[in-house]
Amino acid sequence: MLGIGIVAEYDPFHTGHQYHIRETRRAFGEDAAIVAVMSGNWTQRGEPAAAEKHARTRLALMGGADLVLELPTPWACASAERFARGSVSILLATGAVNVISFGSECGDAAALQGLADCLDSAAYQAALRRYLDMGKTFAACRQAAAAERLGEESAALLAQPNNNLGVEYLRAVRHLGGSFTPYTVQRQGAGHNTFAVLFPGDLSAEERSARLREAVPYLSASQIRDLLLDGRWDTAAPYLPEGARDILERHLLSPQSIARMESAYLARLRTMEAEDWAALPDSGAGEGLPMRLAQAGKACTSLEEFLTLGKTKRYPRARLQRLVTMAFLGIQAEGLPALPPYIKVLGSNRKGREVLRTMRKTATLPVLVKPAKVRELDAVSQQVFHIESRCTDLYGLFLNPLPPCGAEWTAGSVLTE
Repeated sequence: MLGIGIVAEYDPFHTGHQYHIRETRRAFGEDAAIVAVMSGNWTQRGEPAAAEKHARTRLALMGGADLVLELPTPWACASAERFARGSVSILLATGAVNVISFGSECGDAAALQGLADCLDSAAYQAALRRYLDMGKTFAACRQAAAAERLGEESAALLAQPNNNLGVEYLRAVRHLGGSFTPYTVQRQGAGHNTFAVLFPGDLSAEERSARLREAVPYLSASQIRDLLLDGRWDTAAPYLPEGARDILERHLLSPQSIARMESAYLARLRTMEAEDWAALPDSGAGEGLPMRLAQAGKACTSLEEFLTLGKTKRYPRARLQRLVTMAFLGIQAEGLPALPPYIKVLGSNRKGREVLRTMRKTATLPVLVKPAKVRELDAVSQQVFHIESRCTDLYGLFLNPLPPCGAEWTAGSVLTE
């Protein structure tokens, strides 16, 4: 059976994700198995997921995925490079995946492969160091260094987030010594920051939904999250797969939960000293950032103010947001392995369970279907699982009703037909 790997957050799963899976199946055949590596309860943007991981897993299975595997939080809430390497390492470790499929703004796998080759070259690295010494932002330096090798048009692809992630997936495949066939599906519909469609006020909900889908066929996950958190369920509904609204209405974080999150984060920030910040992954210790962040944590009265006080050209808002979340979750660089040490199963359908049977022979990492099995694994695996358990317990602070600790040890995988 052909296995096709997809890296995703599905936060939440929407019709654009459904389109990606459908187009991938169209290219490789309906018999192929879709194996998704999905972030758990914490995301790459440095925030809790809008809905907990098992609810999002169920939506992914409803939407076309066959097997959903978890990307542990130390890699899920990390830079694009670490996020990609962690995800790709899990797909490679299954021994059952032949293709990696991802969405991109450009829809050109060859162009993205060219960028990946460029970013791994010695000439690019030398140019990047030269631009960084000029004091520009990392993103600007990266693009300028790539432009020296490939030209402005090709380098400009790095400015778009999904192109950028695609490049990192391709770099990760090479770095880890893997061999996947790359396939990309061009993103459709409105971009992340464009959503303005006006309708006459006398239209019924059904008419509004139909016109909305015609005017804007797809929305991004961030746009849908904003609509849902604002209570605009009818506007978001056309962009959710059938049956998704019922699940999300029961599991979506509330605006009150988001307010609790800020208080919890600030409680942690006010106790952080420079050495605490220096202990985090990607802490910027060599650039003097920990002292700046310790001072910002004690001076700020809101998370927004902290991000404003702490950001620098090298450490923009998104990077700081991830550091804040790592601090809140207590994830330190010391002792963390470079890659996930096990494969955790979040859910599967019948075809996905066929892949799991194959993985009994092909997987190069332990496969966890039942959490208790981690006690049979090595110390590193148990350490990463305990970190994940703590991350799940802390995510529980934002749920209603508030659950007790220990959910990571008791929640089984989602099973569908």
